[in-house]
Amino acid sequence: MKKKIGLISLDSSTAKWIYEKLRISSQGGMAAQDFQEGLEDLLNGAVDSLMLELDETETPVLQSNHLLVCGALSIDPRFRKVIREGAEIPLTPKEFDILWFLARNRGEIFTKEQIYKAVWEGEYMLDDSNIMAFIRKLRKKIEPNPDAPEYILTIWGIGYKFNDRI
Repeated sequence: MKKKIGLISLDSSTAKWIYEKLRISSQGGMAAQDFQEGLEDLLNGAVDSLMLELDETETPVLQSNHLLVCGALSIDPRFRKVIREGAEIPLTPKEFDILWFLARNRGEIFTKEQIYKAVWEGEYMLDDSNIMAFIRKLRKKIEPNPDAPEYILTIWGIGYKFNDRI
């Protein structure tokens, strides 16, 4: 999987606190400087969202490789296995990556472009049918009834989310 996209909602007081901590820190390094500049733009109203990308040499702070259990579905990222009601569900590497991305961000709504950028290398190819086809195949494999999905939900006009109520 190419990128891991995590979303953090910040209120202005939290953003100011993080900004001050980074400013005071003498060990911040280049990534901290970039983040500080981005927060500054966010606080000044120059931008309304901030997306940061880690270098390949950097390790994400919150890296989860633990088994994820969602209802009858168990997702194990270490062995790249998905099990439903005791039976392993064979997934292609990309299907697994999409499922893992959505499941570990349960409840978050992602556009097709965000899903694409999180899983594939290269630029987004303005072709939504690619993501839709993968979601359709995933639903056929993991959903008890693919026509009435319980796990991967469509948010009309926006994209998809993994059900956070399971």
